[in-house]
Amino acid sequence: MYNPTKVDIAVLHAAISAAATAAGWAETSWYETSVDDVGQGVAAQALEAGVDLVIAAGGDGTVRAVVEAVRGSAVPVALLPSGTGNLLARNLHLTLDDLTHSVHTAFTGVDRRIDLGVIDIEREDRSRTRHVFVVMAGMGMDAKMIENTDDDLKKKAGWVAYLRAIIVSLRDSDELHLRFRLDDRKPQRATVHTVILGNCGSLPSNILLLPDAVVDDGLFDLLLMRPGGALGWLRVWWKVAWINGIVRRTAAGRTIAGERRNDADLHYETGTHFTARLSRPEKIELDGDAFGEATAFRAWIEPAALTIRVPTTAATE
Repeated sequence: MYNPTKVDIAVLHAAISAAATAAGWAETSWYETSVDDVGQGVAAQALEAGVDLVIAAGGDGTVRAVVEAVRGSAVPVALLPSGTGNLLARNLHLTLDDLTHSVHTAFTGVDRRIDLGVIDIEREDRSRTRHVFVVMAGMGMDAKMIENTDDDLKKKAGWVAYLRAIIVSLRDSDELHLRFRLDDRKPQRATVHTVILGNCGSLPSNILLLPDAVVDDGLFDLLLMRPGGALGWLRVWWKVAWINGIVRRTAAGRTIAGERRNDADLHYETGTHFTARLSRPEKIELDGDAFGEATAFRAWIEPAALTIRVPTTAATE
C-alpha cells in the first residue's frame, strides 16, 4: 500500500522485491492510494485477496486509513515511514529514515500488538461517521493548528511548517465549551483551549505531549489544556517541550522532576471511554489530519486490536 506522492516508487519497488525474495516470500501485490481512496479501499481489497501482511508506505494519513480497514482482522501492518510526522513509527521507536531497514523489518521482524483508538464523530446535521486513530484525536488549538498549516510549505520545510500554524492558532481566543463523561464517572462541564485523547504521546521536535501514554496498556490518556494568557502558554511549552520532552525521558530525569501533577494549565486523566458534546461545531483532528467540524463525539480504546510488525529489538519497548 503506497502513497505515490510520498514515495519514490522505483526505489520502493526494488527494495521490497529484493527483501521479499531474500525472505522467501511470494510475489508482492501493489496497491496505490489516491485522493479519492487514501487507503481504506485499497487495504480492503488487499485483505479480500488474502494477504499475509500489509505494508503501509506513506505518511500518517495513509497509515491511519490503512489501519481503519485492517481493524478487526489479524493481518499485521508494517510501516515504511514516508511523511513529515510519522507519529506511530516515532512512538514505536522505529527507524524513520532508513528504507532498507524498514523493508527488512517488514519481512523479518516480529509482531507487536498495540491498542487502537476508535471514534464516532457527530456533525451539525446529526450524521455520524466512525474512524480510528493510532496516535491521538484532538479538538481546539491542535485541530486549528492542523487546519492552519500550509500544505505546500509542509512539503518543502517539513515540521517547520507547523510553527507558522501554531502562531496563527495562538491568536485564536475561542475556547471549547463541552459537557463530557469519562468512563462511568459523573458528567462534567469544562471550558478549555484543547482536548486530546491519546494512545501515545510523542510528537516531532522532541515534544512529549502525553508523558504517561503507553501504546499497549489498554487505556487512552486524556489531556485538557487551558493556559491562562501568554504566561500560561509559556508554562505549557516549558512543561511539554522541556520537562516532558527532555527531562522525563530518562530515569534520572524523572526522579529530578518528581511526580507529574495536574494544574490549572494541564490536566491529565486515563480511561477507556469518553463522550463529549460541544456548545457549537468545533474542528477535530485525527493523527494530524483535519476531519472537519464536530458537535459531539464518542471515543474508546480497543486493547491489543492492532498488530504492527517491528524489529525484534523494538518488540517490548
